[in-house]
Amino acid sequence: MTELLFLTDAYVSEFDAVVAHLTGDGGLALDRTAFYAGGGGQPCDVGTLTDRASGAEYRVTKVARSGGAIVHSIGDAEPPAVGAALHGAIDWERRYLLMRTHTALHILCGVVWRDYGALVTGGDMRPGTARMDFELENMSAEFAGEVEARINAEVAQARDIGVDFMSRADADAHPDLIRTKINLLPAAIAEVRTIDITGLDLQADGGTHVRNTREVGRINVVGHESKGRINKRLRIALAEGGG
Repeated sequence: MTELLFLTDAYVSEFDAVVAHLTGDGGLALDRTAFYAGGGGQPCDVGTLTDRASGAEYRVTKVARSGGAIVHSIGDAEPPAVGAALHGAIDWERRYLLMRTHTALHILCGVVWRDYGALVTGGDMRPGTARMDFELENMSAEFAGEVEARINAEVAQARDIGVDFMSRADADAHPDLIRTKINLLPAAIAEVRTIDITGLDLQADGGTHVRNTREVGRINVVGHESKGRINKRLRIALAEGGG
């Protein structure tokens, strides 16, 4: 099992680890990592791993889950040996932009749920841009503009964002933790991680987020589309910088 540092502190950008085992294609499974493996629409992290003894640097181009381990792909490079001590560094600029983007989607989801009662039917993100689909019958430029004003009001509220964990039984007793039309929480998960935007949104979530909504900065609604009779899409983009 890999210790997942990002689950409790998304701001860990560098860390030390040991190679636990190698995969057949040369991937590295470490005893601990700050690299996010992707999921919930959020892409995986990229960055570097440096051998502390030899100084050899490996570019991490992909990170994925394999059982209870996180596997770091380093391309065609000759991997270090099992037991080698490494120093990891994620591409922080990209990660932080993804953190802001992911939190922006939670703000959007929280506002649409609170004010319009609509569940999420899909979503995706890239650094600085994202889209989210909702179970809505109507969509218009006026509605998109109204949503933009409301989500930026939540950014301005400077709401703290907390991470916590609860038992599966407690999570199942709170159906509002799942905002998607289809419950995507695997049945095997015994402990559920939650992201709480204080006073706005509490959801089960495994991704990385900023600590306060003000860090997100301005959110622009840059597009709206109808994807079906009761399936409407909003596209967002973050302004440069952050709070």
